[in-house]
Amino acid sequence: MTTDEELEELRERKREAELGGGEERIAKQHEKGKMTARERVEYFLDDGSFREFDRLKTHRCTNFEMDERQPYGDGVVTGYGEVDGRQVFVFAHDFTVFGGSLGEAFAEKVCKVMDRAIETGAPIVGLNDSAGARIQEGIDSLAGYADIFHRNQKASGVVPQISAIMGPCAGGAVYSPAITDFVFMVEDTSHMFITGPDVIETVTGEEVGFEELGGARTHTTESGVAHFSAADEERALDDIRRLLSYLPANNVEDPPRVEPWDDPDRRDEELADVVPSEPRKPYDMVDVVDRVLDTDSFFEVGEGFARNLVTGFGRLDGRSVGVVANQPRVNAGTLDIESSLKGARFVRFCDAFNVPILTFVDVPGFMPGTDQEHDGIIKHGAKLLYAYSEATVPLLTVITRKAYGGAYDVMASKHLEADVNYAWPGAEIAVMGPKGAVNVLYSDELEAADDVESRREELIEGYRDTFANPYTAAERGFVDDVLEPQETRPRLIRDLRMLESKRADGPDRKHGNIPL
Repeated sequence: MTTDEELEELRERKREAELGGGEERIAKQHEKGKMTARERVEYFLDDGSFREFDRLKTHRCTNFEMDERQPYGDGVVTGYGEVDGRQVFVFAHDFTVFGGSLGEAFAEKVCKVMDRAIETGAPIVGLNDSAGARIQEGIDSLAGYADIFHRNQKASGVVPQISAIMGPCAGGAVYSPAITDFVFMVEDTSHMFITGPDVIETVTGEEVGFEELGGARTHTTESGVAHFSAADEERALDDIRRLLSYLPANNVEDPPRVEPWDDPDRRDEELADVVPSEPRKPYDMVDVVDRVLDTDSFFEVGEGFARNLVTGFGRLDGRSVGVVANQPRVNAGTLDIESSLKGARFVRFCDAFNVPILTFVDVPGFMPGTDQEHDGIIKHGAKLLYAYSEATVPLLTVITRKAYGGAYDVMASKHLEADVNYAWPGAEIAVMGPKGAVNVLYSDELEAADDVESRREELIEGYRDTFANPYTAAERGFVDDVLEPQETRPRLIRDLRMLESKRADGPDRKHGNIPL
């Protein structure tokens, strides 16, 4: 029988574990505008749902008098709970204990919670706030990181992996988030970098601050390492909860469907006027996306990076869909290296987790220029092509205005086995734009013309009528129908219902070799 003394000792140990590095360090965490690891977990999960693993685990290191400091939990809080009633596994670095640095016991705890997530088929969310490897534990720390990286690989495409950067993350601490599917950062208080400003200055002589080197703005707009930036920790955690609402728990489940709140037969008459009649005049493709999807359901992913391509999640009649769309407001929606990488990564995630992909196309081609060519636009553009081509989820495509050259092929065309392809009446589908085509095809005639510009305009109109229109593609079956814009939403909803039971098996192979 357990005695009262034994019960009190247990309670005291648990209270000590909950204090992490102690009240003084907790206060310092709060002074920086940061929550503690436990506060983050409790805020993130449904009230009262958290169940902790290894609360009383301690490290086994004796180097540098570490055996004199053996805090319970060893700097990381791990366990599981619920988000909107759905099971989620979570780990949270505790910066109040050894600066959240990773040692052997720390890594064992993280690996355990990741293994449980994989075994049970539930998402894993990591709340990162770490100084990196625990130097006192030497090679054991490096081994611990490698064990975590390996589990990131095993979990990839099996359960969604989401990382939140809630403080400084350096060295090995950044590789695991980089493998995960989505990365969130908090403005001003979170940073990611392989080597810090001091090391960079010592090695290269370059002076750079923490924010410029690895802050939220840098990684959401310049590097593309992070997908979301939030003003504070609460907003970041709220956004993770929202993201999870679009995702299945694992790769063998369908995405959750919510009770529809928007009329599936709704025809948005203003869609007819969103796209300008002038082929070069910009417009905001997000307006099109918002009007086609269920009202207020679009959740953009990677909004600040490669802004010429829009990616995100939304709902059609309550069903989750992934959205990929050219953005005419930025570089005319032209595909380049960064947008190709952004799109390929997003398409492959959706395909791995059974999320149908809705593609809106208004693309004049790939970005020309020596910088793009020398930096590998051929290889990187092929990644987006490869991602669409290997996808087996329902693929629905709408060409709103133009689709020229190889970019037409790449953007979920019928030739890549997209299931449903539509075009709006003003869409132009051709090898290149009418003006460029006329200059190539009729160069001799234009040179001999009395009024060059007048003759060029006549030829352009003739080319547009003959080739650059949706009806030529429709006659060949490359476009399933030419739709009035107002018809788009109800038509896509019916198609999505039709494709619910889609099954597509690829060739028998270990895996393809995407051009990395």
